[in-house]
Amino acid sequence: MNERDIVSEKGAPGGPDPRALLGARFVVAAAALDQLPPPGPPEVAFAGRSNAGKSSAINVLAGRRRLAFASRTPGRTQQIVIFELPSGARIADLPGYGYAAVPKAIKEDWQRVLGAYVATRPTLVGLVLVVDARHGLKPLDATLLDGFLPSGRPVLLLATKSDKLSRGDRKTSVAAIRRELERRYGPQARNVTTVVFSASDRMGLAEADRVLADWLGMA
Repeated sequence: MNERDIVSEKGAPGGPDPRALLGARFVVAAAALDQLPPPGPPEVAFAGRSNAGKSSAINVLAGRRRLAFASRTPGRTQQIVIFELPSGARIADLPGYGYAAVPKAIKEDWQRVLGAYVATRPTLVGLVLVVDARHGLKPLDATLLDGFLPSGRPVLLLATKSDKLSRGDRKTSVAAIRRELERRYGPQARNVTTVVFSASDRMGLAEADRVLADWLGMA
């Protein structure tokens, strides 16, 4: 591991509440890039495979129970959902990808849309990649990073559902993710901060919030 890793081994039920995403409100659900609000304020995007825990991560970071919704049929919701913060900054909840029950043509189409969004959205200041700690980095996660990391912008990788692993397995999981990042991206992997995370146990919540606050100029 390196200085970009933040490994929290316990939750923080008595710790400070998150602040970076407080006050987020729904703006629009866009089914295509041309339906998004015009570029303007800084934007942070949340991405991840279906069932990786992305909606839960957004909700706990925003201090809300049901700000972001997980589809009852994972992978079926094909929209980019935009939330606005009191500062004017925006959060983009990207549709989950990789769910096997979604027809191949739909998956490929949305992979292209998401790739175009992360590679070309001019006001996107950082990407939060949600990865199930039990399964590690998958090919579609890497494909998304392929289009984003060359820009030099930062990535916050949340190794979610870490409460389901033992302390030793958490460290093993993060180490495996870091090895894969460094193997695939070399020096660009330094732009990825990895946080052991659990929405249910609030594990890594304060650490993730500090990163987001820094990106959005709140630090």
